[in-house]
Amino acid sequence: MNDIIEISGVSKTYASGFTALKGIDLTVRRGEIFALLGPNGAGKTTLISIVCGIVRASSGRVMVDGHDIVSGWRKARALIGLVPQELTTDAFESVWNTVSFTRGLFGLRASPAHLEKVLRALSLWDKRNSRIMTLSGGMKRRLLIAKALAHEPRVLFLDEPTAGVDVDLRHDMWQLVSRLRGEGVTVILTTHYIEEAEEMADRVGVINNGELVLVREKADLLREFGTKRLSLRLRRPLAEVPEALSAWRLELSGDGGELTYLYDARDARDGVGGFLDRVRDAGIEFTDLGTTESSLEDIFVSLVRQRQ
Repeated sequence: MNDIIEISGVSKTYASGFTALKGIDLTVRRGEIFALLGPNGAGKTTLISIVCGIVRASSGRVMVDGHDIVSGWRKARALIGLVPQELTTDAFESVWNTVSFTRGLFGLRASPAHLEKVLRALSLWDKRNSRIMTLSGGMKRRLLIAKALAHEPRVLFLDEPTAGVDVDLRHDMWQLVSRLRGEGVTVILTTHYIEEAEEMADRVGVINNGELVLVREKADLLREFGTKRLSLRLRRPLAEVPEALSAWRLELSGDGGELTYLYDARDARDGVGGFLDRVRDAGIEFTDLGTTESSLEDIFVSLVRQRQ
């Protein structure tokens, strides 16, 4: 079975009448890193909460490695680790006792070696005997991750795991995620740091207003929706774009000293070479050129705006 999570027709309407999710269909592949992106209130946390068994869907079905999250909730839940947004821990308990207790909740035998491995990976080993109330906010965030990994889940949900934390934790977090993927763990993350999704994810899903806008391989998404920019630094400023170049999608800087060609590499009219030939035919000289392309964040913002 290549898909470890199957979400079919999942909707959620709260008692207030607010519809948070509208017929979500999604599959997540075994061993991949899947990034779920969306603005605040888009439905990301609601969807994660349904898969993790915290919130019940109004309709639809969710399967985790072949186990229905309602009828087979015990087996499904044992496969899942969740790192929530909120810092919810027992302030008076020690780090070691907390992760040990979490492992025990899933009926697993004690494994000091596994817990030590997790705590060391998250730079918590030296704090293992400390009470949680004495930890900094960043350390508490690390502890949430350790708790989620205590029972050796095969699916790990990270709901805004690095929001408001220091650079060191973000670095440790992504090193750990890379290592977990190497061990075959499937990782689903939501994040406001879209550059992290661009760097880490295999596939990307965009959700907005409770609807799944699209799901693509990251490389395909960048290629399909991305725009490239070729900027020419002109030898002599232009007052306006020449009529001979009006067929191209061009932008002229305020001082007329830079001409930018926006294009999709798949269907540019004559390619970059053809465009540059036309520029020379128009008698325009340039002293330098450079290219850039859309980031995942650019594409995300564009998709969300289209759906507003």
